[in-house]
Amino acid sequence: MKKIAISTSAVILMMAFWVITSAKIPEFSSVENYQGSLKKGEYVFNASGCASCHSSPDTTQEEKLVLTGGRAFPSPFGTFYAPNISIDKVNGIGAWSEKDFVNAVRHGVSPKGKHYYPSFPYTAYANMTDQDIADLWAYFKSIPESSKPSIDHDLPMYVRWRRPIAFWKLLNKREPITELVSSDATVQRGSYLVETLGHCGECHTPRNFIGGLQYDYWLGGAKNPAGRGMIPNITPTKLTWDTEEIVEYLASGFTPDFDVAGGHMADVVENTSKLTEEDRLAIAEYLKAIPGVQK
Repeated sequence: MKKIAISTSAVILMMAFWVITSAKIPEFSSVENYQGSLKKGEYVFNASGCASCHSSPDTTQEEKLVLTGGRAFPSPFGTFYAPNISIDKVNGIGAWSEKDFVNAVRHGVSPKGKHYYPSFPYTAYANMTDQDIADLWAYFKSIPESSKPSIDHDLPMYVRWRRPIAFWKLLNKREPITELVSSDATVQRGSYLVETLGHCGECHTPRNFIGGLQYDYWLGGAKNPAGRGMIPNITPTKLTWDTEEIVEYLASGFTPDFDVAGGHMADVVENTSKLTEEDRLAIAEYLKAIPGVQK
């Protein structure tokens, strides 16, 4: 009887694990109530930095919108490769519905019901407005196709099983932190651009041992996942530039010290240079308003 009880308990635990770790797909998306705008979608596309990660690493400026993927992102858990997210129906996302797109962006779930790795910053995009997602999807449907297959991630065996990512999602789900900063409308807009669309915390915030962001050190600088140097602290403790200097950097890439943005930050500046002056100012005001981090 004891062996039967143990076996029954094991089966129950396995079934519970299977249910808890399933990639749940909502049956209805509120985004369906919104009409997407191609022009506004292009703006969201630039603010979200989609081309910075998903264009080919050897692309020319003219090919920047061909979202072939292939860029490598080293991490302590292996190397992730940005996939092809062009509108190609075989190797891209051209066969997706709007609901598939919403589930990927907001929930980190594939059309086949599998968890995406959080190298895709869906924990930030989860807070995108319905209108912005509808606009982004409208724009995605207009960009060129690429038939190039995605590159498989290079991961150790223990990372390849995706079901436990459900626990990672539970531990790292969060609401925007703007309430802790300011109720000012400009700062609130900046917080949305930084925390959600720009997902700046993905690089500028340190991570814990399971790869989750340490929100107590928000934007306080982090180790470069590629293993070379540090990504800087951009809280008021270290970022001493005035608002106008931050706005200029986001527009041109030039620093007050007559230096210029390089590496991945050059791609970021390419995106922020396409924003309105008001949005660059909102980002600057937000960065001046957040709590300073001593690191």
